[in-house]
Amino acid sequence: MEDLRDTYLTRIMEAGDEAALEEVRLAAIGKKGEVSLAMRQLGKMTPEERQEAGPRLNALKDEITSAIAARKVALEDAALEARLAEEWLDVTLPGRRGGRSVSEGSVHPVSQVWEECTAIFADMGFAVAEGPQVESDWYNFDALNIPGHHPARAEMDTFYMARAEGDNRPPHVLRTHTSPVQIRAMQEHGAPLRIICPGRVYRADYDQTHTPMFHQIEGLALDKDISMANLKWVLEEFFSAYFGKSVKTRFRASHFPFTEPSAEVDIQCSFEGGTVKVGEGDGWLEVLGSGMVHPKVLEAGGIDPAQWQGFAFGMGIDRIAMLKYGIPDLRAFFDSDLRWLRHYGFSALRVPTLRAGV
Repeated sequence: MEDLRDTYLTRIMEAGDEAALEEVRLAAIGKKGEVSLAMRQLGKMTPEERQEAGPRLNALKDEITSAIAARKVALEDAALEARLAEEWLDVTLPGRRGGRSVSEGSVHPVSQVWEECTAIFADMGFAVAEGPQVESDWYNFDALNIPGHHPARAEMDTFYMARAEGDNRPPHVLRTHTSPVQIRAMQEHGAPLRIICPGRVYRADYDQTHTPMFHQIEGLALDKDISMANLKWVLEEFFSAYFGKSVKTRFRASHFPFTEPSAEVDIQCSFEGGTVKVGEGDGWLEVLGSGMVHPKVLEAGGIDPAQWQGFAFGMGIDRIAMLKYGIPDLRAFFDSDLRWLRHYGFSALRVPTLRAGV
């Protein structure tokens, strides 16, 4: 047995590839291998001989099996190292295919406009706040003064998370707006506060201008002397910076549970040849909702409405991307069509800044 052990352990260590290692395995512990044949002879031995030879043969088989497994791993590691060394390339070099440069990847319009909005509001002193996309219905509805009978809380409009039978915890939803982030920011930071909340939101709707998942950016500013005049100035500054020209705005009285007074905001535009041109003509297009934060919303965020007040607004990132870059169908944003992305996408080096333009 010692001769068998020394022979096969040496052959295992000398095996240069997996094929040679398999040959050693078959010769040692295969059906017709030397160790296997020796184990078959146990039945012809006396009980005393079998008691001595059996454990030694089993130990020899286990040792050979372990040695083969270890050698196999070592060979695989060596092969990988050799492949990596052979296939090495400098990923900082420009890509080339058939002697021609490969076209660069494109930044999605949503990502580009997200960064544009962040740059503009950052220049006005707004920080970026984020929160979970799966929210309790308290943060998504109750804290925002949305009553239980409100249509937005119906399952036809909101995606509710499934609950196990007997689970009595409050239901959770895929957030329908980024307003819950405002509540969390108020609870964490208090007042004064100036934030924007960009992110994904979800609603059960699907057509040319609506998708089940889309992107919003909401803003919140709290202080002791904030008024609707401040809100109007912020939005006018944003539209002028975003569209790159002076854009007239129009505020119309409206109603939202989380603001009082509330206003919808229209921007000047023209409709020609099936396209919308912003900043010219005598038409108007609604783009966002806004208003002064309702006292009950402030209380839900741990803010004393007797001392603090503020404004809030919200708009769709996808919608304003369509307006600025002439994209006709919202559904195309999520079709993963490379032709569409190459046409409407942006260079990765085109970083939005106010100085260089957004």
